[in-house]
Amino acid sequence: MSASYHKGYSLPEYSNFLLIVNRPIQSFDLTLSKQTIGKTSWEQVFKYPEYGLSLFYSTLGNKEIFGNELALTYFFKIYILNRDKLQLYNRIGIGLDYVTKRFDLETNPSNVAVGSHVNIHFNCRFGGTYALSEKLNFNAGLSFDHLSNANTAEPNLGINYLTAFTGFSYYLGNKTEKRRVELPEHEPKSNWYLFGSVGGKHLQSLSTKYFVVNSLSLEYVRETFRILHFGAGVDFFYDSSVPAFLEKDGREFRQQDYFQTGIHISQTLRYNRFSLSLQEGIYVGLKNEVVQKVMYNRGIIKYNLTDNFSVRLAMKSHLHILDYPEIGIGIKLK
Repeated sequence: MSASYHKGYSLPEYSNFLLIVNRPIQSFDLTLSKQTIGKTSWEQVFKYPEYGLSLFYSTLGNKEIFGNELALTYFFKIYILNRDKLQLYNRIGIGLDYVTKRFDLETNPSNVAVGSHVNIHFNCRFGGTYALSEKLNFNAGLSFDHLSNANTAEPNLGINYLTAFTGFSYYLGNKTEKRRVELPEHEPKSNWYLFGSVGGKHLQSLSTKYFVVNSLSLEYVRETFRILHFGAGVDFFYDSSVPAFLEKDGREFRQQDYFQTGIHISQTLRYNRFSLSLQEGIYVGLKNEVVQKVMYNRGIIKYNLTDNFSVRLAMKSHLHILDYPEIGIGIKLK
């Protein structure tokens, strides 16, 4: 169990953000985690990582406009250096939060960062731990936090902040000896996957109407290393919101504008049945007439239900501008 105090500053997301923020960020978190001991080969490959839950409370720079935040996240912690009393680590977490203030056209029009009370909270930390005794540790490091609603409500510029933190952790119970076995040599192999996904989006305005979006992807993946895979594929998109977007901008709509096609490359980090992928794609053939950009991106979390079937959550964007979230299923063809 660990507790820490954070203090830092909001990162400017838009031009007048710093005019609204009038106080430093102050945060507190309480975590409960468990360190793996090597029950699977993946735990040994990742140097016995930790996983757990974090209860997180934070101010957001302006109590009257942004309010405060309460978040619950699930995190995964990897040790970069482990030497006697000193440990260096990286921690990634994601979960849901509740923000006390959101945009309201009449009562809170200045809050153009957060359009909903419930949001997604993402956290990335780099820190160090120093053992003060057999069970008590001192912790310190840097933390980056982001909150937004994945474009499910407007506005959705989000809030980013960077803090320095310090605190203590205490081991509950007794330590278990770690297992160490010789790992089999990794054999690179190739696979083909077919993914189908569905999502939802709305106009970049105060409209509450949602539009269905679908995608179909065929991807070749080369398991080059045990934990790092590379791939390439083709994508087919259907976006039912295109007529409304083009009409809003005073542009002509054609039936083929419903569809977009593209090709992508991907990089995947794998841990047992979980994987995290980044994709960089370009539109080829049928272009995206709404955003009129050549490049698109995806961040994907995937879980393998079996060797041949998987489920995934993806966020599609155009560089730093989020387009929509989608959920889908995948089938391994070979």
